[in-house]
Amino acid sequence: MQSGRRSALPQPRHSSAFHTSLTQPLWTSRILNTTGSISILIKDKMTEDEGRRDIRTWFTLLAALQVSSIGAVCPDKELGLRLWMPGHSEDHRVTIGFGQKILLATSATVHSIEILNGGMLGKLVIADTSQPILLRTKHILIGDKGELHIGSADCPYKGSLTISLFGRLDDDDEEHSYFGKKYIGVGQGGTLEIFGEKKLAWTFLNKTLHPEKSNQKGYRFHRSWGNRGIILHVIDPTTGDVLHSDRFDTYQGKMESCRLAKFVDDVKAGLILCLMVNDEGSNNLEDSAKKSLSSLGSLFISNLGFRDPWTFIVKKGQPSSAVEDHTVYKGTKESSKAQSSFQFQSSSGEYFTITSNSQWTQEAEWSDWFDRDDERGSGDWEILFDLRKAYPDQLCSGPLDIQVQTHDGIPFNQTGDVIYKISKDYGFVCLNKDQIHGLCHNYQVRFLCGKPVRPQASLSIDMLKDNTILELSDEVVGWRTGDQVVVASTDYSMHQTEEFSLLPCPTCMSNQVKIKGRAKFIHIGEEVDGVDMRAEVGLLTRNILLRGETEPTCYGHEACKFFDFDTFGGHLKVQRGFRAVHISGLELQYMGQQTMGHYPVHFHMNGDVDEKGGYNPPTFVSDLSIHHSFSRCVTIHGSNGLLVKDVVGYKTLGHCFFTEDGPEERNTFHHCLGLMVRAGTLLPSDRNSKMCRTITDGAYPGYVANPRQDCSASSTFWIANPNNNLINCAAAGSEETGFWFIFHHVPTGASEGLYSPGHTEHTPMGQFTNNRAHSNYRAGMILDNGVKTTEANDKDRRPLLSLIGARYSPHQDADLFKPRVPAIISHFIAYKNQDHGAWLRGGDVWLDGCQFADNGIGLTLASGGTFPDDDGSHQQVKNSLFVGESGNRGMLLPDNNIWGPGGSDFSSRTLPRGIDFPIRGMQIYDGPVNVQNCTFRKFAALHGRHTSAFGFRLNNSWQSCPKNYVTNITFDQVPITSRVFFGEPGPWFNKMQMDGDKTTIFHDIDGSVSEYPGAFLVKEDNWLLRHPDCIDVPDWKAAICSGHYAQIYIQTRKPANLNMQIVRNEYPDWPLTLEGALGKKKHYQQFQPVITLAKGYTVHWDQTAPAEVTIWLINFNKNDWVSLGICYPKETTFIIIADIHNRLTKKTHKTGVFVKTTQREKINHSHSTKGYYYWEEETGLIFLKLKANNEREQFAFCSVKGCERVKITATIPEGSPASNCLAKAYPKHAEVPVANAAMPKKIPKSRLLSSEHFLEIKVESYITRFFHIKEDFAFVEVNGKKWHQQEDGVQLTVIDGHDGNVVESKGFRNLILQDVPAQLENYVHGLKDGSIVLVTSKGRLVTKGSWTKVLERLGANKIISLKEKLAFVGFKGSFYPDWVKLEISSDQAKIHQVLPVPIVYKFKL
Repeated sequence: MQSGRRSALPQPRHSSAFHTSLTQPLWTSRILNTTGSISILIKDKMTEDEGRRDIRTWFTLLAALQVSSIGAVCPDKELGLRLWMPGHSEDHRVTIGFGQKILLATSATVHSIEILNGGMLGKLVIADTSQPILLRTKHILIGDKGELHIGSADCPYKGSLTISLFGRLDDDDEEHSYFGKKYIGVGQGGTLEIFGEKKLAWTFLNKTLHPEKSNQKGYRFHRSWGNRGIILHVIDPTTGDVLHSDRFDTYQGKMESCRLAKFVDDVKAGLILCLMVNDEGSNNLEDSAKKSLSSLGSLFISNLGFRDPWTFIVKKGQPSSAVEDHTVYKGTKESSKAQSSFQFQSSSGEYFTITSNSQWTQEAEWSDWFDRDDERGSGDWEILFDLRKAYPDQLCSGPLDIQVQTHDGIPFNQTGDVIYKISKDYGFVCLNKDQIHGLCHNYQVRFLCGKPVRPQASLSIDMLKDNTILELSDEVVGWRTGDQVVVASTDYSMHQTEEFSLLPCPTCMSNQVKIKGRAKFIHIGEEVDGVDMRAEVGLLTRNILLRGETEPTCYGHEACKFFDFDTFGGHLKVQRGFRAVHISGLELQYMGQQTMGHYPVHFHMNGDVDEKGGYNPPTFVSDLSIHHSFSRCVTIHGSNGLLVKDVVGYKTLGHCFFTEDGPEERNTFHHCLGLMVRAGTLLPSDRNSKMCRTITDGAYPGYVANPRQDCSASSTFWIANPNNNLINCAAAGSEETGFWFIFHHVPTGASEGLYSPGHTEHTPMGQFTNNRAHSNYRAGMILDNGVKTTEANDKDRRPLLSLIGARYSPHQDADLFKPRVPAIISHFIAYKNQDHGAWLRGGDVWLDGCQFADNGIGLTLASGGTFPDDDGSHQQVKNSLFVGESGNRGMLLPDNNIWGPGGSDFSSRTLPRGIDFPIRGMQIYDGPVNVQNCTFRKFAALHGRHTSAFGFRLNNSWQSCPKNYVTNITFDQVPITSRVFFGEPGPWFNKMQMDGDKTTIFHDIDGSVSEYPGAFLVKEDNWLLRHPDCIDVPDWKAAICSGHYAQIYIQTRKPANLNMQIVRNEYPDWPLTLEGALGKKKHYQQFQPVITLAKGYTVHWDQTAPAEVTIWLINFNKNDWVSLGICYPKETTFIIIADIHNRLTKKTHKTGVFVKTTQREKINHSHSTKGYYYWEEETGLIFLKLKANNEREQFAFCSVKGCERVKITATIPEGSPASNCLAKAYPKHAEVPVANAAMPKKIPKSRLLSSEHFLEIKVESYITRFFHIKEDFAFVEVNGKKWHQQEDGVQLTVIDGHDGNVVESKGFRNLILQDVPAQLENYVHGLKDGSIVLVTSKGRLVTKGSWTKVLERLGANKIISLKEKLAFVGFKGSFYPDWVKLEISSDQAKIHQVLPVPIVYKFKL
């Protein structure tokens, strides 16, 4: 906010105090009483002259107001109103009561106005006059049966009224116990009716507003060959219009020179002349013309030479205004130019610039591509000297530039090669010895050659209008010249919001306005890539203004630590028990205070304010413009049923539209707009990091603020109870979040006790439809978190109302034992939010028809916990659109360093978090989540930026659910390589060592993502889930698998600060290490691995095994099982029971016991009431079979009877070592890997909707042994068709990388590899760029030698030594895709993966 705000009249301070009680009759006089104070006495009689004079004034005003005698519908025309003209005194205290009905018709200044009953109605009405009224006062208090009326619903106020609240925070006035200072207060029984003119509150741009000089009126003139001589234009200085133009061929004849002289002499003084030479104009330019032009002010015309460029601009009769340029002609091979430019001001005050050019310009063109040499010698030499010999007459003598690229179009600086030399005068050299792989790419070059010069003359006239026409989507009802409007940002920064004043525009259509000035930023006014990104345009000006007067700078308040401007504005507050409040058509400026309870509009503890509370018509505020506010916009505290409609909130401190304590229900925010919401000091959630630390650090002994967790939540819409309605609202820029649904476990403050604990967390959501959020820092929308409802204490030092965790699970009547009621988010739009489009946590949150674009992360759906308290809920998003990087590119600004390539065309653009941030559309966190019938558009990864349509939460310690379903997905301009990314160590992903990073999974129901219907996508290195038939997807860091999956939730105590390793018996060399989901200081720990059912596992610890282990069966259907061996120290004894835990009642009942058996096989014969465990002391493993005995509903984590658990209580000898039994357990308990579910068949290419597809390939070289018989096999399989290798050596199978068709399969025997490796080298060199090359080996492979360089040329890392068996997938081209892979082994080398076709180069960041 600016310190220099508009204020009202000066504020003189007087020592005496006046008090007026308005009683009948109205005319009074003041007399001094014996105490020296001033009182008011009723004057029963007046002198005749005085009476006549006052009566004349009275009737004059009555006539001006056109007061009718009967049938009045306008408040100021009501019979019985008495005219009031109080004058101006800041000490004049006014009380209206005792049945008085007062009409204020002139500007006034008083100390205060109190409208009280005195046993009868007191009413103040503001007259609707043709003259502006300014009422200055410190406060207006409307008490019981008191009324303030400004217009009415049927008769809106049409005049200009300003109510200006003055006063300083530190003045001597006594503060009202309820309302405070500087206010309009509506007390019990009070009535406030304000109805200003009906105006369109806000709308959308319907055409994009560009920051350049828009709406330029211009003239353009261009000539070249065939227009020789001097070209002249005559221009009207008052309009910038061209009045006349002509050409004088002063090269051909002297008559043209005479004609030019006469024309110049005849031009009227004051007109603008613009002259320029095109081609040649000096040959027959005689003295008469030179004299005429010299008299205008030309200095160069007398010395004009052959073909010299020359320009001249002058206002005739004012030689000092002349601007002129001249240069000499430089021949046919070099450019030369003269240019003149001058700015004039038209009679309308607008500026126009005339620019003339006279030049000889040299054009250039690129030669053909040349490739004289290749990379097989010492390197690739494309030297200009040699090229001229090889291509005579095809190269120019002095090239202007050089371009170099590979044969498949990759620029030299993107290949990764080290370049020895590049120069337009020398050529290009790349040396093999400088390259990591030992070979340069094969390059081609071309040169830019100049053409002979040609003449060119041009004239431009640019009318620099300091105004712009806005085209809007609605008819601008009520908008007038001088009104202020605000245009929202459509980029990441809310600070690109701009204010404008409206100008007269008689030619504008009904949906157009003219604004003063031009935009500094781009404001989108159209749908971009299917997403409505139109900027909101809000009206700030109303004909009734309520404002607070402020000081130029901050003073006397803690807020001055953070703000340099005065934050003590006015406020409007409504007390419980009011009689009626309806406010419409009001502007509020400089309102609110950085103190609790003082906001621009505040409904405080009013209960029901609609028909339910006896209010008819229901209470509402509508058509408000609240801007430059010092604390919020509209606050609803302990009030229900309020309608807030067509309200614009702009530039406020703290949450804008604010529901306070949690009991607020059934309120409706309809078509409200909030912009530029900044941090304030009042609540922890209002504060930014600096405020959070400064205000709360040390507020409780030992407390150190954590701003991103405890504070930093300033939001445009802060909703503390989900049972409120938000319809057609827009959150167009906040420092944190657009819409934030927050939860108070119990109501706080004045609302304490209004509902039972946890009520709001289970309350169904009201209507949330057609809302939009953009240009917010943290998120467009958050549904998560609660606020701390206890004071700071030793157990929890955080201040009251700090942010804490909370979980949302809506049920009918907020009763967990009644049916779930999904929270529906319908047609929500979120774009250009730096972090999240939406982060929504809880059970049964469903989105439909939503749009997400240009967010750091489009959407994250987070469950209610490890498995929700509300077991059986799920989240879903359907029929929605996700856009990664749209055509809304934003613009480069000096203070924006997050700018780089992106989008499907890799053009420069603003970016959300960082230049390498991994943009994701749908972020899968835990689950269960259902993503159905959604479109993903323009997600394209770069080398160095892992953009993907589907991604996973980074640095995730939590679970991942195997019941995350994806179906009917459409990809548009999304490379197949960018559909999914599971993550890899590096920037943003860190080490990928947290539990959730390792266990990610989702189910591709119909194959619309992976092309394998029914497949599960798992992390490529998760051997708890893989099996031998899984297919690697290297670009996704994933594997396509089949299987039956579930989770075991292992909870440990005594100790809790340990790490766990879990190993599948089929893959003992690939243990999964888990750190636990909770901090190491907790009293228990939990591990949540996803596992393959019907398999055996062992569990190990990095410390002594925990004394208490509880294993929950999660996502187990009836009869699903796993076998589990848990490592314990020797001489440990066990008590093991089975039980069922009811998540609703929090009760647990025992269902069975496990008894010890000496026969391991017997553990397979357990039943629900009696199970067996086997203690294998030599390995330290206790074995159990965990089996579900009850049915489970579709989305439930647990059975219909509750969560089935096994609890192990162990007595462990003191001093026992760490319980890691891996070395003893394997290979004893190792098993042969077997898939427990058949792999799905790939969708045929003919049925795919995209031209891109996956090519499934197997490359395998192996040995089989049967007793002493040893056999060698090698084959390649492409989309189910096999090519077997027949002879010893290597076999290369070549695939066209553009269509996936096999070109040929060719073998090279070991003898060739050893003695004639050039055959293989020449073969590979001759392959077409873009070829996929699959290599197998058979027999005793030649493991060393120069032939191995071929593998390096195809993308393998530098090879020191091979082994006998080899499987290789390589690529011939100028880059190496992520899927290039080499496997070597002594007995079996195998690669089974999918490759993207066609192969596409990944642009380097």
